[in-house]
Amino acid sequence: QVQLVESGGGLVQAGGSLRLSCAASRSIFSINVMGWYRQAPGNQRELVATITSGGIINYVDSVKGRFTISRDNAKNTVYLQMNSLKPEDTARYYCNAVSDMRYYWGQGTQVTVSS
Repeated sequence: QVQLVESGGGLVQAGGSLRLSCAASRSIFSINVMGWYRQAPGNQRELVATITSGGIINYVDSVKGRFTISRDNAKNTVYLQMNSLKPEDTARYYCNAVSDMRYYWGQGTQVTVSS
């Protein structure tokens, strides 16, 4: 099992930046996929970005060129650098880990972008 704890959310003006962190309770070296999802009120949870243990990265089209996902295996942490934030990025952001065909989720961190 793995516990995930997100941090770094907050209130920011449009055009600003935030960096989210996801700290895992154990080594992430062998975790197949780690990623970030988000959910706005009234909407389904959607994938934002994923990164595999081999370093393959995937982004949803709406964040390409603005968000960057990275992982630091030594710190058991995954990051999401978010630049040029837009009001439509407002959501609760969740960290996700896929290991041994099991899904793990953090409690989420709120990101609010004001116009």
